[in-house]
Amino acid sequence: MGYQWSFGFLLRYLRLFEIGVGVTVAYTVGTVLLGLLVGLLVGLGRLSRSRLINLPLVAYIEAFRCTPLLVQIVWFYYALPVILGIQIPATVAATLVLSLYTGAFYAEIFRGGIVSIETGQWDAARALGLRPWATMRTVILPQAIRRMVPPFMNQSITQLKNTSLVSTIAVPDLLYQGQLITADTYRPLETYTVVALVYFAMLFPTTLLVQAYERRSARER
Repeated sequence: MGYQWSFGFLLRYLRLFEIGVGVTVAYTVGTVLLGLLVGLLVGLGRLSRSRLINLPLVAYIEAFRCTPLLVQIVWFYYALPVILGIQIPATVAATLVLSLYTGAFYAEIFRGGIVSIETGQWDAARALGLRPWATMRTVILPQAIRRMVPPFMNQSITQLKNTSLVSTIAVPDLLYQGQLITADTYRPLETYTVVALVYFAMLFPTTLLVQAYERRSARER
């Protein structure tokens, strides 16, 4: 006898889905904004010729890019409190890890976008008497940002998917709510199918927007 699919029971759990979506979106937006700030600071720091500045920043970037995000979340939640001797709430640990993780990728996007600007732009700004920071703010960054937008948006889409991992430390995101519903109903197939469809509904329109922006940028070039 085949499995009898039934989705009607999930209507009783709409509130949990709403909470899960709200938490997922809040973590995505919050950690993307914090990650952008971290990435900008680290990316600008990576432009320094000083090894004293560069080496710690490279170590940070590679540590977060070269280890699984799930391992980082578990380590920050369970191991870091032991090292520091303080209790770290799951929400704080999740926010910290997601922000630092995406900040490492944003830093390289910032650095790559800035160094891709032709040296003639720097020379022209110096010829006009602009100081280095003024050159960066008024000449380099406006041009670099246009090149950075597609990878930024793609990384931000990935970040929304990454938030699902915070369910492992009981942060009540969408996947965690699905786990609660499954534990209450013993109907994982329907529950996780709906969870997957909700993620798809949030991500697919954003993906289309990124593709449209990339096509428009290509035509303008």
